[in-house]
Amino acid sequence: MIFKPDSTIPAMHKILLAEDDNDMRRFLVKALENAGFQVSPHDNGMSAYQRLREEPFEMLLTDIVMPEMDGIELARRASELDPDIKIMFITGFAAVALNADSEAPKNAKVLSKPVHLRELVSEVNKMLAA
Repeated sequence: MIFKPDSTIPAMHKILLAEDDNDMRRFLVKALENAGFQVSPHDNGMSAYQRLREEPFEMLLTDIVMPEMDGIELARRASELDPDIKIMFITGFAAVALNADSEAPKNAKVLSKPVHLRELVSEVNKMLAA
């Protein structure tokens, strides 16, 4: 028997996650997967960027302060690869991170740590529905 995907079931949204804190990354992956998203987790911006070059994602969810490549640079490069990608930052430094001089995409959403799961899932759903 040949398996054919059911076209009435919507495809899972694909989210690329870049977060260098292991516990936070596991927490976010679990919350997003439980909400029905497909998540590709990475522990730094450079490995996340390499993955973005290999396949498309609907959303980039990234910390701002990370080794190798920070989240703002990752978001800028992600937008160059795919101008339609949705970008959300999760950071403990929201007040200073996205000032007017930053090169972060202007339509990016910022959530401050600690982030509540309901808020995270709600904001991800809103961005993906827009």
